[in-house]
Amino acid sequence: MKVLGVDPGLTRCGVGVVDGVAGRPLTMVGVGVVRTPSDADTAHRLVLIERGIDEWLDTHRPEYVAVERVFSQHNVRTVMGTAQASAVAMLCAARRGLPVALHTPSEVKAAVTGSGRADKAQVGAMVTRLLRLAEPPRPADAADALALAICHIWRAPAVNRLQQARAAARRTPAPVRTLKGTR
Repeated sequence: MKVLGVDPGLTRCGVGVVDGVAGRPLTMVGVGVVRTPSDADTAHRLVLIERGIDEWLDTHRPEYVAVERVFSQHNVRTVMGTAQASAVAMLCAARRGLPVALHTPSEVKAAVTGSGRADKAQVGAMVTRLLRLAEPPRPADAADALALAICHIWRAPAVNRLQQARAAARRTPAPVRTLKGTR
């Protein structure tokens, strides 16, 4: 399974591609950051993010895209930019018919480090170890993107089984029950 992880951000949007399956060693295919100038207007910055993500999708041809689920922060301006960048990543994937998975920061941290409260340094260290890299990817947005891809590779089989079970339950008609003693 090849997954593009996207750590959305308006100034730095982390991107990383990981290939592998749960239970086996994973391989980093590529890692980087799509950058936009902080003095450009938001619309232009979103176009630059779109172009950058499209380039990653064209180059690496992932089967899935994992995006960090935006969570509420105290700084509304920051969360708006993050949400907009997240939407661009989802749009780019949807245009290609790629499935998109959203993972919360605590889900990603828990999957990669074992603790949903891990800090960026711990995430970077575990990404380095799991992908057998010489040093942690820089900046942290790039390491976070790889962590998202790893999280999805590890969580996808269980999530897929749950979705299949729910779909099967909806297709199976409920048994007809009769009351004893009625005709």
